[in-house]
Amino acid sequence: MEQLITYFHRLLKRYSQFGQMRYLYDEINWANRLILIRGPKGSGKTTMIMQHIQRTFPDKNKVLYCSVDHMWFASHTLVDLAEYAYTHGISHLFLDEIHRYDNWAQELKNIYDSYPDIHVVVTGSNALDIIRQVYDLSRRCRVYTMHGLSFREYLKLEGIADLPSYSLEDIVTRHLDICRDITIQKDIKVLLHFEQYVKEGYYPFYRDDTTNYNDRLSQVIDTIIFNEIPAVSNLEYESVYKVKPLLAILAQQNPYTLNISSLCKSLTISRNVLLKLIDLLDKAALIRRLYADSESWGQINKPEKILFENTNLMYALSPNADVGTLRETFCASMLVKEHKITMPQKGDILADNHYLFEVGGKNKNHKQIANIPNSYVVADNIDIGFENKIPLWLFGFLY
Repeated sequence: MEQLITYFHRLLKRYSQFGQMRYLYDEINWANRLILIRGPKGSGKTTMIMQHIQRTFPDKNKVLYCSVDHMWFASHTLVDLAEYAYTHGISHLFLDEIHRYDNWAQELKNIYDSYPDIHVVVTGSNALDIIRQVYDLSRRCRVYTMHGLSFREYLKLEGIADLPSYSLEDIVTRHLDICRDITIQKDIKVLLHFEQYVKEGYYPFYRDDTTNYNDRLSQVIDTIIFNEIPAVSNLEYESVYKVKPLLAILAQQNPYTLNISSLCKSLTISRNVLLKLIDLLDKAALIRRLYADSESWGQINKPEKILFENTNLMYALSPNADVGTLRETFCASMLVKEHKITMPQKGDILADNHYLFEVGGKNKNHKQIANIPNSYVVADNIDIGFENKIPLWLFGFLY
């Protein structure tokens, strides 16, 4: 136990309560007794927890942070840790990398029921394991999802500008005024910064070493494919090794059509295996499935379109990523935090069954969505829009 406490205090010295807080910080009800924060590795979960500890606990003896992959847990349990906390006046436990601990959901349930005075916050980056186990916690646990950096957060982190976020309604109704304020009044070269962001700005760890950013992302992808997917599925390794070629194909093709038969032929796998892989990759937050906006039984088997979880993953997988897929991927990755998105009959993305978006380059027009209510063109490579034509980068201000 002395090792855990010493490690915690040494680590805490690296963090300041005054650093930039991720958008999620103010959304969390920190008074809940059991909180789970899930999100991709490198999205800033540990930093946010450390900043919270620095801000909230003047008496650091009342709190303990540890990563559950520490060797102490080779011979001790989470319940052992809770018992120590209870007998030593520790009121708050922060447990990192919870997915690395077997049967963690059951033990957290036991702690919640047996130690009502102890608050527990856990984080995990293995989305597949969290989905599998979190149901066991039922009503006890409040789950939050940490997304990667928005374009707005990226600008703040880079010291370029500290700007507010906007609702989707604000963006579709006030985009002209908002864009004029940002690009003209504040004189921010958004297109220059946006070009860099879509390549290497989604994960906060890009600041650690930009020269090896894509290598680190590739390691994250490999961990998900070769460690996390086999751990939660009964797929044979021959099928698992088809995942990277599948991702490479998806990154380079235009997203408008999803041809299951063609993919099966290219990868020499069955339809059932392909659909299983797509399901696992979606749950692992590597890709995003878009289904038809109509609620039909067909959407259970086959999504209409597949996008990536974010544009940085696409660049890491393929330097020749399709530009149309990149644009739609960015737009979807910003919308999904607060909105349900589907594949419409016309256009590219339908948000909340209300707002229809056609995504493209600066010369994209309204032809494909003409006369459809609440329809908008989302155009890349423009500073300011016009009427129902909105700059793509502005969707990076949704959070």
